[in-house]
Amino acid sequence: MSDQKTIGFLFIEGFADWEYGLLAASAVEWFGARAVSLTPDGKPVTGISGFKLTPDRSASINENTDLDAVAVIGSDHWAGKTPPDAAELLMAVASRGGVVGGICAGTLALARAGMFENARHTSNGRDWISRHESGYAGDGNYQDVPHAVADGKIVSAPGSAPGTFALAFLQTLYPEKGSELAQMRTLFAKEYAEAS
Repeated sequence: MSDQKTIGFLFIEGFADWEYGLLAASAVEWFGARAVSLTPDGKPVTGISGFKLTPDRSASINENTDLDAVAVIGSDHWAGKTPPDAAELLMAVASRGGVVGGICAGTLALARAGMFENARHTSNGRDWISRHESGYAGDGNYQDVPHAVADGKIVSAPGSAPGTFALAFLQTLYPEKGSELAQMRTLFAKEYAEAS
């Protein structure tokens, strides 16, 4: 039996192209994970860059019983008037002990699904998340930090933190891989340590 983990990446129209690359590529290249792309209805979506993404499958729970983790990628449409409802998928993954993560406006999907009720978390700012999802369950657990926050199996990050989102997500999914994660952290940190 394979111990390969499967991570679903949930994209919607206008997805933020920079938010998933480090996580998806690192998961596959460094840890042998399988990355699958999801959209709410299984139809193609277009990123901020204009790149079109044709998903592997829809976000239906019936198509995603194999997911060990799910990452909700940001898009301004999560903050719109009629955002997709990802709660069923997120709750299904969480109920079987999977990792549930959200970055940037993708954190709104987690807030709406009640994922933050008992988990420390972050987003694009306390005022920002409260403006879009006032009084969400667990709003008192908000951490006003510029990097990803992991609590239990819940991972969140502002849109400006794809590096720490990738690290926190993978550390949560692969807690036994401390040495490899330390190497990743060192590699990512070099970019900033030497910048002037």
